Amino acid sequence: MTVLEGWRAYQSAEFAAVGLDNDGDWVFTDGDGEPIHPHAVYEAFRRIVHNAGVPTMRFHDLRHTHGSLLIKEGVPVKVVSERLGHAHIAHTLQTYQHVLPGMQDDAAGVAERLATPSPAIKKKAPKSGGKTPVERRGNNRKNAA
Repeated sequence: MTVLEGWRAYQSAEFAAVGLDNDGDWVFTDGDGEPIHPHAVYEAFRRIVHNAGVPTMRFHDLRHTHGSLLIKEGVPVKVVSERLGHAHIAHTLQTYQHVLPGMQDDAAGVAERLATPSPAIKKKAPKSGGKTPVERRGNNRKNAA
């Protein structure tokens, strides 16, 4: 937000210097104060991707990458849904379900770690004359038959 606020202040000063009004409140404009055409944004992004030597991707893929990485890093899906502007969390879950299977393994590992007592908590085994203690459950009375 700080960067965008700084850009807005710079842009306002530039517009004022040349006598342009930014009536549309556009953040990114051409030299005449008009909104940049989407194709120009796409072309600039395509050049950046190409020059960076990263795999080709669409501009919109950045949005999906952002959502996927947040979910993979454990950000609650509700928070990711809000950041992406989805009206319903179900849409986010459906769109990013490909990230969730690996998270199941992570969740299982966490559950296992939580269920395993730490060495400080483990109880010492009772002395039973060399026999392994047997856990008994239920009614200990003998059947009368």
